[in-house]
Amino acid sequence: MGVEKIELGENEISQEDKAACLLREELRLVAKTELREDDAIRTHALRQMRDWISKHPDIEYCRTDAPFLLRFLRTKKFCMPLAQEMLERYLTIRQIYPHWFSRFDVLDPTLSAILDSGYLIPLPERDEYGRCVLLACIGKFDPHKYTSADMARVHSMVVELLMDDPENQVRGYTYVNDDSGLSMSHVTLWSLNDLRSIIRCIQNSTPMRHKATHFFNVPNFANKVFDFVVSLMNEKLKNRVTFHSNVDDMKRVIDPKILPREYGGEIPTADLISRLKKQLLEKREELLALDKMKINVRNKKMEFEVNDMAGSFRKLEVD
Repeated sequence: MGVEKIELGENEISQEDKAACLLREELRLVAKTELREDDAIRTHALRQMRDWISKHPDIEYCRTDAPFLLRFLRTKKFCMPLAQEMLERYLTIRQIYPHWFSRFDVLDPTLSAILDSGYLIPLPERDEYGRCVLLACIGKFDPHKYTSADMARVHSMVVELLMDDPENQVRGYTYVNDDSGLSMSHVTLWSLNDLRSIIRCIQNSTPMRHKATHFFNVPNFANKVFDFVVSLMNEKLKNRVTFHSNVDDMKRVIDPKILPREYGGEIPTADLISRLKKQLLEKREELLALDKMKINVRNKKMEFEVNDMAGSFRKLEVD
């Protein structure tokens, strides 16, 4: 199998791992307090993960570098069975839903155009908790030109760019969603089946610490839609969702200084878009190489498919 072979002694660590695992003192303390992480636990966990991958009967190829494996270990607080399960599910969803989780090419005309619109931007400054902040502006996504798969693939590409960052792994993520401009055309892009599947993928198979989600400017007609979306989340994520009536209410919890200039910050959205595309271009080969990973899904597909909620949002009654 295409897996890195480890030849180190029990208490040794490779130079690559040493470089990847260096954390400044403040971050080391957070990792220890929140994730139970220290040098010995991390070294042992990486060794266990690699050994498990090398012996897994269905994994044909998988990254085994420290930044990649630490995504799962840190998300699951170094609980080995849970980290292994999440990695297996991560590889599986890439096989089952390639239209959502593959071909992350910033030079793809569709993905490039959606990025240029300013629909999704990771902000350069962190929030008060040190978390990476992702700003999504649904009104900038053209539902008549692009599909739900295009939307999902843009999100997946951007978060793949971010997930190897150790500070993101330790601190987690905050999501800020501007829903001004949301229309029924946006809502009906997604079938109920697909929406339920993508949420299950995000919360069960994506190695990210989802710490807070904020929505603001949600139009009245969409209240029932959002109630339904939140109902699909597990209890932990439900408790981390906050709805704000407008941007000023949202700014009570998100410092406007870290937002784009159009929201009261300092950096114009256009500059943030250019920064994002430059980063994606620098990582282009790495992002495309993710498609080389492979797991034999066999009967796993049924676990991810949802057959009991056919239909679309057109069937929902909205105010």
